Amino acid sequence: MPFALGSRAAQAGYRLVAFDQTGSTNAEALAHARQGERGPCWFVTTEQTAGRGRRNRPWIAPRGNLASSVLELLDVAPAVAATLGFAAGLSIESALRQVSLEAALRAGGRGQFTFALKWPNDVLANGQKLCGILLEAEQVQAGLAVVVGIGTNVIAAPTGTPTPATSLKTLGIDIAAEDLFSALSDSWTEFRGIWNNGQGFGDIRRLWLERAAGLGEAVAIRSGHAIIEGTFDTIDEQGCMVVRTREGRLVPITAGDVHFGSAASAGAV
Repeated sequence: MPFALGSRAAQAGYRLVAFDQTGSTNAEALAHARQGERGPCWFVTTEQTAGRGRRNRPWIAPRGNLASSVLELLDVAPAVAATLGFAAGLSIESALRQVSLEAALRAGGRGQFTFALKWPNDVLANGQKLCGILLEAEQVQAGLAVVVGIGTNVIAAPTGTPTPATSLKTLGIDIAAEDLFSALSDSWTEFRGIWNNGQGFGDIRRLWLERAAGLGEAVAIRSGHAIIEGTFDTIDEQGCMVVRTREGRLVPITAGDVHFGSAASAGAV
């Protein structure tokens, strides 16, 4: 089955570049932007051999998983563009709920799957990492090229990762990467519209918090050599995680590795 955009994405003017195999869909999108591609355009493959996650960690997508990146040319400040990652989380979470329900109904089940958004850019299923999101931005002649990479473990999950990972297949959800991508392209169109070049981030923030993993729970964030511990209070208007310390201080966190529950008490090891 070939990759295809969903009907809403096609009507919104998105285009699609699909690969049988590529090193990195994010790298392909940025290369196209440097060559004059203005988007909006999706780049997608079922086999990615040299992808990257946060902090340059490898993100390899074996054949059957979904590696996808969307290129948007934006006239916003980089700090505003960074909040687009929360719209991406909502987009893939919505697509996952849709295809999981459809798969369960086909199999005669009830389809009660719960996914959660982990700050800043993961989607969890049963507390395990199912999706990762990576934003990259580069100034090109036509403006700020923003690439949002979304990788989903459809048939297989990596081992030895900082957060234990899972796949849709392991969860008993039998779908094809192509079906998930079609749903994702449509849900991206919806949440990208709500985000509206950052003007709608208040609505995105509210929706994201409704689906947030660990909200109100103990948390430890390793940021560089420092560990900040407390309670996950909220995310602020810039998308920072706000941690309430034992002393009652509210500390905004811009980046770091997040650990909830028992991992938090263990010092985020």
